[in-house]
Amino acid sequence: MAPTSPVPAALLALCALLVASLHGAGAHQQLSSSYYDDSCPNVYGTVRRVIQQARAADPRILASLIRLQFHDCFVNGCDGSLLLDDSPTINSEKNALPNTNSARGFPVLDDIKAALENACPGIVSCADILVLAAEVSVDLAGGPSWRVTLGRRDATTASFDGANNLPAPTEDLDVLRQKFAAVGLDDADFVALQGAHTIGRAQCRFIQDRLDNFSGTGQPDPTLDGAFLNALRRSCPASAGTGNTRLNNLDPASPDAFDNSYYANIVRNRGLLRSDQVMLSAPAGAAAATAPIVRRFAGSQEEFFRSFAKAMVKMGNIAPLTGSMGEVRRNCRVVNRS
Repeated sequence: MAPTSPVPAALLALCALLVASLHGAGAHQQLSSSYYDDSCPNVYGTVRRVIQQARAADPRILASLIRLQFHDCFVNGCDGSLLLDDSPTINSEKNALPNTNSARGFPVLDDIKAALENACPGIVSCADILVLAAEVSVDLAGGPSWRVTLGRRDATTASFDGANNLPAPTEDLDVLRQKFAAVGLDDADFVALQGAHTIGRAQCRFIQDRLDNFSGTGQPDPTLDGAFLNALRRSCPASAGTGNTRLNNLDPASPDAFDNSYYANIVRNRGLLRSDQVMLSAPAGAAAATAPIVRRFAGSQEEFFRSFAKAMVKMGNIAPLTGSMGEVRRNCRVVNRS
């Protein structure tokens, strides 16, 4: 039998993209903001009540819950896999480097799930709880609100390797843009979603190299504002080592308020994380696509809020499990037993 003619690589790539797009479109059509209106009509109010209670005890919790949606959706889609604990068949994503001793807020999600199981047993998925918790947290911090589409189902597996490939605070701009593009998020989405850093804290270990040994040079990051560098060195002394877990405000001007001052900080070369500042200051013109967006958001909170809400909806639609896929876990930490 004669060999067939090879299919051009470009055509193969186009076909793959078309199939993925069609599959994604079909899945997203099954998501709806009214999904639980009949089966669990108080789902939003329950999520909000539990988070308000948690916030009273821990002001950091809002930022932590927003971050959990990122860390779930970037690994095989928004399927609640991040919430699974270790088991004989599961290597938990919580143990991956970007999550261990860093991702937090899981007990709050347990409380939300318990309240919903009490009201509507077996109805509301952990994946949906994650995206609802993120929206509620942004709103409670003073940020925008949006209609969350619902109907996701929960994964029965996790991806430890996928979690180890999450966007990292020490990565170059081109790597970060590629990771966002790989899940269907463009430059406007990337810059807007980075704006979640307008609230919350980061440990010294994530910025230590910027203060003392940037890119192995033995010098600080040249893009850091001098006064800000001195303040960070006092907070994160080199003598504490690279394991220093002391916390620093991601947005010193208004650390617990969801606003656009995060971008004003970057314009002043006061982005705390390397992944923040590179959007404006990456060398050799690498920031040509992102710097204008940073400046627009710094000048208009309204535009930032609008873009952030749109990007969160888009991120929430990454590869959801719907219909008969997956399951609705009774406990977010473990798969259901047959």
